Amino acid sequence: MTQENKTISGFSKLSKLGKIKWLVENFFTDPENVMRELKSYWLDDEDHQKILDEISENTISNYHLPYGVAPNFVINQKTYCVPMVTEESSVVAAASSGAKYWMARGGFHAEVMSTVKLGHVHFFFRGKREVLYDELDSLITFLREGTQEISQSMEDRGGGIRDIELKDFTHEMEDYYQLFVSFETCESMGANFINSILERFAALMTTYFSASAKNQPIEILMSILSNYTPESIVRVWVECPIDDLGPFKGDLDSQQFAKRFCQAVRTAEIDPYRAATHNKGIFNGVDAVVVATGNDFRAIEASGHAYACRNGTYSSLSECLIEDGRFKFRMELPLAVGTVGGLTSLHPIAKRSFELLDNPTASELMMIIAATGLAQNFSAIRSLITTGIQEGHMRMHLGNILTGLEASEEEIASARAHFESQPVSFSAVRDYLYHRREKIDAQ
Repeated sequence: MTQENKTISGFSKLSKLGKIKWLVENFFTDPENVMRELKSYWLDDEDHQKILDEISENTISNYHLPYGVAPNFVINQKTYCVPMVTEESSVVAAASSGAKYWMARGGFHAEVMSTVKLGHVHFFFRGKREVLYDELDSLITFLREGTQEISQSMEDRGGGIRDIELKDFTHEMEDYYQLFVSFETCESMGANFINSILERFAALMTTYFSASAKNQPIEILMSILSNYTPESIVRVWVECPIDDLGPFKGDLDSQQFAKRFCQAVRTAEIDPYRAATHNKGIFNGVDAVVVATGNDFRAIEASGHAYACRNGTYSSLSECLIEDGRFKFRMELPLAVGTVGGLTSLHPIAKRSFELLDNPTASELMMIIAATGLAQNFSAIRSLITTGIQEGHMRMHLGNILTGLEASEEEIASARAHFESQPVSFSAVRDYLYHRREKIDAQ
């Protein structure tokens, strides 16, 4: 295989089969089997497959992830069965465990603090600073009027452009300013709406300042929404009397558990190394629901991790308190999600996710997602300070290990019974199968 075979012009114009044929012939040693395998993951339903093919670019097959559910989530006294898409079995188990635990203690409480999204026009103004500020009010009126046709339908739903500010960054980069714009996008995540408004703003700003009466030198750098949404915040918490918490494995009573739990959360507030793993656990739950509902998990991760740095250092997103004999575990999280538009309206399983959740509003979805993240975080910390994370984690992986070792149905049943009372590790499972097979062969 030559290097020339690995490059191609016009790949996107090939048919789906044409793309696969070129790939398997130039990158795989067994092209016929690879082609057969890639095609085996196509959906039988041609209409649904066409939807998936058109969602992305250069699609050749489908990469399947498990679609699971976590029942028993009581959020603001309403019960949900939460859809979760993840390859990690322990994530769904932990979320389900946390939900069931708090179901008996009042459930999760949540409230949306705000739903404002943000975007910027980044530009250089080479004229006098005073002129820019003198023209600001007139410019803002001009921008609002010039985007009315785009914003009208959103305004009719209660959203639209909320505020327009000028931010001066000339102390950081010569002549650099931002038009800082806030939006309400109602039930949609709003990325396309925001970017359309901002790009129109950029064109209008150029027109405004190039008019003969003003003739001020302005250079637009770019126009884009921000995935950092510190003004689109949901708050979620659980609480109960300390005496209602336990007892727990590891011989901890309720008081000891509450103290150790708060200490564990405190380590993530102090140490960024611990905070990264701590917050990753929160996003184990958050991402799984975000993916299941066709929202953008990458944007939400970026926003959440930026928010974790808002006080100058990377820290825990959740916090734990003991006050007046009560245990309180809570979190604030920036979330920009939608229930209409984009993949939420296209992906057939995303539609079922919304139906499963009783067709929530965007604000309700924010609360469901945040509660799932907090449940995940609670279960992880509970395991860490009692039995340790590996006992449950590896037990959940037993099925994966057995599959990897090509165990038969009979061997799987036997191994599951055996490891009910034994620690699980890859080597332990491998040795168990080896000795079992050896014993059977000897009979």
